[in-house]
Amino acid sequence: MSQHPDINDNITSSNTTDEQALNSTEQHSDIDSSADSETEPATDKHLRIVNTFMKRRTHMNKNAELALTAPEFADYLVNNSFGDGNLDGIDNLRSLFTDSPNGSEAPLTLEIGFGLGDSFIEMAAAEPTRNFVGVEVHEPGIGKCAYMAGTQGLTNVKIINGDAIQLLKQLPENHIDRIQLYFPDPWQKKRHYKRRFVSPERMTIVTRSLKQGGWFHTATDWEHYAFWMVDVLDNFAGLTNQAGAGNFTDRPDFRPMTKFERRGLERGHGVWDLIYIKD
Repeated sequence: MSQHPDINDNITSSNTTDEQALNSTEQHSDIDSSADSETEPATDKHLRIVNTFMKRRTHMNKNAELALTAPEFADYLVNNSFGDGNLDGIDNLRSLFTDSPNGSEAPLTLEIGFGLGDSFIEMAAAEPTRNFVGVEVHEPGIGKCAYMAGTQGLTNVKIINGDAIQLLKQLPENHIDRIQLYFPDPWQKKRHYKRRFVSPERMTIVTRSLKQGGWFHTATDWEHYAFWMVDVLDNFAGLTNQAGAGNFTDRPDFRPMTKFERRGLERGHGVWDLIYIKD
């Protein structure tokens, strides 16, 4: 499993989600006060964007390319699928399903960084009465996900290219029933911890869009990040750990086990799931 490439001083890999031949979207653009130092005063000269994802170039197969260009897959793609996603005007995910069989009031799941989309599509196929939106920045993953949705004839899937945190900022409050973040990049080196998606600042944005009683569900195969997330989330006002403070939950049946996860478990690696409910 480990779904995380080694991270060295010259990071060129992407974030890692379920298939982790890529990931990309545990996405966030944050303002850091210095390009070189955590303590340097914030000035216009030193302001920079701190991303939780690293976008990389990866081979795109013919099916993925077809799904990004052929009109029969266009209904799955909410915005431009190539390049940086333009999120202008995307301010209501429910309205994306107005003309679908489920309609706009069906339970709504948002997955941040679905990677190649295998588990995302498996979940959508298993719950046809729930609507699923996936946000990703990696074009091959977007294409493969759209291709799988189209060939399976799914009507409850929409795919957005772009920064998940920016998207969440644009959405209404109390809007989403479930937000899921599977196998985000752990950013192992201490100086990169600021890039970790689960932080008090980012969770403020995430929980704003969750409905009362809604779930934030995350999973990681990196032990240090697992306990980091417990510490952040257990101390975050407005969220309650479903398994009790300090505890992890068993992998729920609705989250498919990926091939990387299965391989890691066979090698004795751990996987930690956390589900938090908005008060």
